Amino acid sequence: MLEWSDVDLAVRDAVRAFVDKEIRPHVDALESGEMEPYGIIRKLFATFGIADMARDSLNKRLARLRDGGSPTAGTKSSSGGMFGGDAGSAGMGFVVISELCRVSMGVVTGMGVSLGLTVPTIMGRGTLAQQERWLPDLVTYDKVGAWAITEPDSGSDAFGGMKSYVVRDGSGDGGYILNGQKTFITNGPDADVVVVYAKLDEGDPTVDKRDRKVLTFVLDRGMDGFIQSKPFRKMGIHSSRTGELFFNDVRLGRDRLLGETEGEGTGDAGRDSARSNFSAERIGVAAMALGVIEECLRLCVDYAKTRTLWGREIGQYQLIQLKLATMEVARMNVRNMLFRVIEAAQTGTAISLAEASAIKWYCSQAATDVAMEAVQVFGGNGYMTDYRVEQLARDAKSLMIYAGSNEVQITHVARGLLSG
Repeated sequence: MLEWSDVDLAVRDAVRAFVDKEIRPHVDALESGEMEPYGIIRKLFATFGIADMARDSLNKRLARLRDGGSPTAGTKSSSGGMFGGDAGSAGMGFVVISELCRVSMGVVTGMGVSLGLTVPTIMGRGTLAQQERWLPDLVTYDKVGAWAITEPDSGSDAFGGMKSYVVRDGSGDGGYILNGQKTFITNGPDADVVVVYAKLDEGDPTVDKRDRKVLTFVLDRGMDGFIQSKPFRKMGIHSSRTGELFFNDVRLGRDRLLGETEGEGTGDAGRDSARSNFSAERIGVAAMALGVIEECLRLCVDYAKTRTLWGREIGQYQLIQLKLATMEVARMNVRNMLFRVIEAAQTGTAISLAEASAIKWYCSQAATDVAMEAVQVFGGNGYMTDYRVEQLARDAKSLMIYAGSNEVQITHVARGLLSG
């Protein structure tokens, strides 16, 4: 695939029109926190029938499960990013992500965590009853999801440094008591449903805390002992609301343990659950980066044609031309990486964690470099909030940290090479 399909282009144009009408006029309100992002996404879902499609797809899946069949029997591989879709429309979801990121990356971040992490975790690990309980409102975005693994002292060492823990409550019904804290949680302040990772403390002092089994639970807003903080103030992606979660003796029934099993033998269902999301999350950065780069390039080309200096349009100066040409090369490279992802989805080819890390590393760095150069092209104006390249630069930087810092991605790429 070297170009977007006709369907992808039609979706792009429709989403672009929606963005121009429903999001661009409200960017300042989203950036200031005056407007929450969730209503805009629900309007997007209603406008394009995404909620109805998601509901129909989920109902078919649940029906197959109730009949004892495979959840994917008779269906094509889902490959449209967080929105699903069959192999023939693999690029559709990525087109939507890219177009939204041109204007408000934070809106995409919040939506992506709910639909791209919370939903797949419950869908992939939950029992039929658990999927019936939580997924109907999540897939339509009627309820907002969060995915909580990061802690204040763990960062990229998500498993080894994890201190949140559960102990069995001793009541005989298989329940647990959860204590701990999570931080940098997208949608944390507002989430209705939260997937939480915690270590099982079985009281054995001979087991290294770093090696304890990780379990995955689903919590609902308002549970006793479960506290959601106010939104953090951040450098960028202001329209994404990020916060902390606190767990103080939160009682969890067995029905909140995903899969209702702790894993057999030496298995670790919790770690496997988290790892299965890492590649998908990192691959999604390519679409987000492409949106940022395309918007920066559009703004810079327009500015270079209209801004004059010493009696000439600045686009006539070779240094500005170099910046624009470098941006275009970055756009081409990132787009081609995204096409690689789409082609893999169409053919059912899995992308390894090492390749996903390489894609995330390159694309996030490219988007950040382009956005910072865009500020430079605009000069003093680029440093002002009235000119959107300032926002794009702040937002782009988050991609180098989001979904695992780039330093960690480099390690995964190298390990992939050395293990071959």
